[in-house]
Amino acid sequence: MRKLMLPPIATLSGARIAVLGPEISRLPAPSGGVTVGPKFMAFPNPPSILTSHDLRLADLDHNSPAALLRIYAWMHLARTADNRILDLFRQGLIKGTVCGGQGNEALVVPLALLADKALDVVSFSHRGFGGHLVWSGHLCDHLNQYFANVASPTRAREGNIHHGDPAHRSLPMISHLGAMLSNVAGATDSQRRFGRPAVGFAFFGDGSSSTGDIHESLNLASLLSLPVIFVIENNRYAYSTPTSEQFAPGTELWQRAAGYGLDGFALDCSDPASVARILAATIEKVRAASRPILIEAHTLRLRGHAAYDTCDYLKPGESEAFFAADALPKFRAQLATTLGGAQIDALDAELNAFIEVCIKTSLATPRPSPAGMEADLFAPPAPSLPWVPSVTSEIQDPKSEIQNLNAAQAINHGLRKILTERPESIVMGQDIGVYGGAFKVTENLLKEFGRLRVFNTPLAESACTGYAIGLALNGHRPIEEFQFADFSSEAFTQLTLNAATMHFRSGAKCPLVIRLPCGGGLTFGSFHSQELESVLLAMPGLKALYPSTPQDAFNAILAAYEDDNPVLLFEHKALYRRGRAPVTWDPNYRTVWSPKKLRTGDYATFVTYGEMTYLADEACTYFAEEYEKAFDLFDLRGLAPLQLDAIEASLARTGRLLVLHEGRRTHGFGAELVARLTEKHFASLKAAPLRLASLDLPVPFAPELETAFRPTKEKIIDRIAAWIG
Repeated sequence: MRKLMLPPIATLSGARIAVLGPEISRLPAPSGGVTVGPKFMAFPNPPSILTSHDLRLADLDHNSPAALLRIYAWMHLARTADNRILDLFRQGLIKGTVCGGQGNEALVVPLALLADKALDVVSFSHRGFGGHLVWSGHLCDHLNQYFANVASPTRAREGNIHHGDPAHRSLPMISHLGAMLSNVAGATDSQRRFGRPAVGFAFFGDGSSSTGDIHESLNLASLLSLPVIFVIENNRYAYSTPTSEQFAPGTELWQRAAGYGLDGFALDCSDPASVARILAATIEKVRAASRPILIEAHTLRLRGHAAYDTCDYLKPGESEAFFAADALPKFRAQLATTLGGAQIDALDAELNAFIEVCIKTSLATPRPSPAGMEADLFAPPAPSLPWVPSVTSEIQDPKSEIQNLNAAQAINHGLRKILTERPESIVMGQDIGVYGGAFKVTENLLKEFGRLRVFNTPLAESACTGYAIGLALNGHRPIEEFQFADFSSEAFTQLTLNAATMHFRSGAKCPLVIRLPCGGGLTFGSFHSQELESVLLAMPGLKALYPSTPQDAFNAILAAYEDDNPVLLFEHKALYRRGRAPVTWDPNYRTVWSPKKLRTGDYATFVTYGEMTYLADEACTYFAEEYEKAFDLFDLRGLAPLQLDAIEASLARTGRLLVLHEGRRTHGFGAELVARLTEKHFASLKAAPLRLASLDLPVPFAPELETAFRPTKEKIIDRIAAWIG
């Protein structure tokens, strides 16, 4: 039986937590999972029938009693454990809430048994407890998740069933259920790109089928011909809202498949053996044809949406009708007739006893400690990749320096180098193929590397970002270009609540580069000119770079690419073709994460980044010539995580601070810089800090209005002159 690999704690991959009195030691696990040693709290041995997690179509052809009994055993385990979890919640031993899968077992258990757990990809919904049990891990691992103890698979950082097993391609769920589909699509495509004939299983409910992410994901999977089985768990209610209030009368959700060029069908989940046979044939078909399919599975919800749900919205007699249609007792009765009631009774007793001893084991596990939480926000630093020490990767004529590159060309050279030297790399985005991107940054890459590596995506920022997350979780390293940074708002959930939190809540690396053409000054108006660093970086778990020179742009794409975390690469549109400079191979390219000191002076410490670096430099020249006042000028470059040691040392010496950024002043990134720098050095300040930023308005269109909105050299000089007094 495969053990559930616990996520890494700090820098230990696959750590197992040992109980040694009040102190918790962390020991590395052997390759492939974790074992129970003499110092560990031992998990009870499961009943022998649970040692098999697999089922094949051949097992079902002749109604093999062993195969049917295996299905029943896992269904009974899931149902009884779900009921006991609800009991434990009501006793106050489980916090938050719990969402049970009672009534869903006849769907999720056969599917999980039929999946190839060594290849396939899945993301279970909150009704999928039985699937989690089959896919990987000991029952105690999953109970530890509910108890949120020190051995919880999410290290007690996520609640009830919000967990998975990324090491074995069971992707953790998020409450935004529609957003999970594209993650499965990406990870399944990653498996196929590695030459593994995987199938993906993406679960969502009748309620979440109304979300835009569902449309985007189904369309993307069809477009890319991905072998994903999309399963709608239609239990007739989205929390308290019945399907009659979600969809027009007569709506059959599976018929939506035709709109995406997919096959689809409805599945009656009242007979587990029949469900298993249909699913087995479907999995074989999808695996062979590499085409997605949509199943509307008619299941039951025997308990409410969650433990606190009173179900008072149900119609009279509706709950009784649900229980009367319950597949599990009917399936049990059939097996008792075939195999004898005594055998089924004995199996039930054995499984129930196993559940109780597992509950006692998990209850005895210590509570978690907050130690290490902040250190686990990001995946540990990765070693530098073995780059060819040149700007290009041309075998015949590698060049360590190229003259006269603008920033767009420097990024293009960086992308070409990555695609040449790193086979796991993928470049994707809207119009980046033949057209070369809205700003021609990806020009000629499709011609050189082909559509498998460089491809256009549909206008579906959320699903495409979720797809990239799935790729990243499975070993690829995608680089996604947003046509404009403004459009990243469409992928806010995927970026800030999914990718950004992935390592903290699951221990999984998510190496993903998001390229964001940003900034104003080009009269593009409100929807093409945003500076969003303060918005996106308010959410923890994202790294960010903002280069201002061609050399830094080249270094930044390499540094971002090899990081094991999601990295935002802000690229100011006005800098793409502002000036040219030589770009050289810099063995210290990772220093782009640190501020760069551009000028030295004693009067004040001046911090900025992006296009504002050039305006700040011009202002510094003015004050040096007209006021004989020199500033320490820093180009911040790395926005997250902030490395402020050099700037703090400067501020301690000068006692004055200026911060300039293009984004709006209120809630702008400069406010965070001022707060961090002054809280340490307030006593030594000689003047109040000065923040220079844009007006608190949407970005206006007309040149005269945009000039009034943004910082300009003249406005910067006037504000600093008044500040100097």
